[in-house]
Amino acid sequence: MTTWFPLALVGGVDPWILAFSLITVVVTIWMGFSSRKTSKTASDFFVAGRSVSVGWNASAISGEYLSAASFMGVAGMVMSSGYDALWYPVCYACGYLFLLLFIAGPLRRFGAYTIPDFAEGRYDSPLFRKIAVCFVLFIGFFYTMPQMKGAGVTLSYIFPGMPYWVGVVVVGAVITFNVALGGMKGITLVQAFQYWAKMFAISVPVFVLMSVVGFYNGHVGANRAAGESAAPVTEIQRKAMPEKAPKDEVWVAPFGPLTTKAVNAAAAALPAEQRAAYLAEHQRPYSLLYTYSLIIALVCGTAGLPHILVRFYTNPDGVAAKRTTMWVMILIGVFYVFPPVFGVIGRNLMPDLYAGLGAKGTDKVVLELPTLLGAGGGVIGSVLSGITCAGAFAAFMSTFSGLLVSMTGALAHDVYGRMLRPQSRPAERMAAFKVAAVLIGGVAVTLGCFVEPLEINFMVGQAFAIAAASYFPLLFMSVWRRGMTMKGAAIGMLTGGLCALGAAALTNFSTLALDKGPMGKIFAGFAPLNAFWAQHPLLRILCEQPAIWTVPLAIGLMVVISKLTSDDIPGDIRMKMLVLHAPEKLGLKQEYIQEHQAGAGH
Repeated sequence: MTTWFPLALVGGVDPWILAFSLITVVVTIWMGFSSRKTSKTASDFFVAGRSVSVGWNASAISGEYLSAASFMGVAGMVMSSGYDALWYPVCYACGYLFLLLFIAGPLRRFGAYTIPDFAEGRYDSPLFRKIAVCFVLFIGFFYTMPQMKGAGVTLSYIFPGMPYWVGVVVVGAVITFNVALGGMKGITLVQAFQYWAKMFAISVPVFVLMSVVGFYNGHVGANRAAGESAAPVTEIQRKAMPEKAPKDEVWVAPFGPLTTKAVNAAAAALPAEQRAAYLAEHQRPYSLLYTYSLIIALVCGTAGLPHILVRFYTNPDGVAAKRTTMWVMILIGVFYVFPPVFGVIGRNLMPDLYAGLGAKGTDKVVLELPTLLGAGGGVIGSVLSGITCAGAFAAFMSTFSGLLVSMTGALAHDVYGRMLRPQSRPAERMAAFKVAAVLIGGVAVTLGCFVEPLEINFMVGQAFAIAAASYFPLLFMSVWRRGMTMKGAAIGMLTGGLCALGAAALTNFSTLALDKGPMGKIFAGFAPLNAFWAQHPLLRILCEQPAIWTVPLAIGLMVVISKLTSDDIPGDIRMKMLVLHAPEKLGLKQEYIQEHQAGAGH
């Protein structure tokens, strides 16, 4: 046990933390069982019967969107990288403005079940459905990996000594079970509840912590003083220092890309074994280019995430979809006020986390920080840590639920129900949904076991880059450009999406090759890439965060190829554009599935 955890433990496990976490899991499973009674039709499983109200849907989308990257990753990155990490929450929220203005209403008015539905219906091309299904899976699996990392980190924290992979398997099994039981209708209730659970779990500990260890401004001032001058160590910092740190010297935590003088001063205060890594991290060239690319990925990627987009099909109409988006912006904006506070306070009070990697690094500052209040045998810190652990559970479970529903829907509805067996009955498609949920859940858990050495938010940024280079251009251009053709849309989406996918995979493989554990052995063949990246830092940046070139590439190809194949523009394009954009009061809204799938039983 570390010196931060003086509370009485039961078998090495804090009873309060265990209790709150178990309550969250039990409530989630109970809701899954309850939803089984209300999820009776294929429409319930795929789009919750298109009957979700604005309030419920806004809470559910927010619960689904605020993943482990939001609950744990933002605080961890603020602690490790400084205020540069705030681009993540700012752009997460801004992405919804794009959705509100350009996509939410038209997408709902078209009335499909999934994005592949929209692709086929917009271009009258069953082939395009097959292409679009692939990207549902690519984006979904990339986004499930950071959720699984959050599960492994949290379970390893609750049960000291538990292998990382066990947490991934346990949480993956619980969510897969829930999705298979209730589909979209059941998960909507769970995710709405989990948003408010996360809101409580992230806000209450912050207010209690600040009342005891000092307010936000005081910690910002202490961090700034430590980064710029030889300020004396405060008593709180001295108590929190690792034993190996000299008590009579300033301990300077890394605080983002500083000036050269500040970077060198900060590096000089670190142990020798950490100094080289710190300098490499904070003297990276082209960091501004990376930031621009990240902004494009997060803003455009939000408008291209299949598990978020499918939510708009659960609203009764386009007006409700736009109102839902507005409320989502408000709900997630309020939430994002709190994680950076954890990161800033953690810089002063928990420097030991800088020495940890993977499941033991800064990603767990939200879980660890409240335990500081348990000194002297009290239970306040333990209770608050239990609350944040429960919030972490809600975070990765709600997002993984949404991802699993969207990927399962793609297999059960698009692959099975529209490609393999178009004449299948609703009961058969519901059975396929349950089988697909188990298959997708198994693959997601397997992938999650490989990513322990990677940062949660880093992986999320790459998933957003793939979405930004594939689905965002498809939706934006298809909704607003009448002259788009199937060949133009498909070639642009395939080229941009596959380039982003390949570039992100290469950098991940080379990073995993540096791991000193089993991952390093598995990916050893990619180790030489790290020497190449060192010689070509610009290429490293462009591959690590590829949105800055893949998004313009995809859009440019869509425009050029569509002009070259203008004879293939769908004959009924004027009516389709009216359906997408005309107000509902004109009566032009269509339900694509009802009109194009006879006998579907919806």
